[in-house]
Amino acid sequence: MSLTSSDIARIANLARLELSPDESERMLTQINGFFDIVGKMQAVDTSGVEPLSHPVAAIQDVTLRLRDDVASEPDMREANQQSAPAVERGLFLVPKVIE
Repeated sequence: MSLTSSDIARIANLARLELSPDESERMLTQINGFFDIVGKMQAVDTSGVEPLSHPVAAIQDVTLRLRDDVASEPDMREANQQSAPAVERGLFLVPKVIE
């Protein structure tokens, strides 16, 4: 996929940008260059390649440092909801805004 000068003009108009002819030409070159890179990446056969959890995993074993998922704060729901105008079963009640 490659863009034309009219595509750049339309995109600039939609984005409310005023581009000089030089800027427009530079944008056209840069965006088409980006599309060329994407096309090259899509041309690579990746069938049978497992996705990586981290980019470094391709060259070394990576152990993600994850902390234990434990509650560190006390349950203050009732105290926090005391000032609410309407609460039901632990949920804040708000007026319906979409009809």
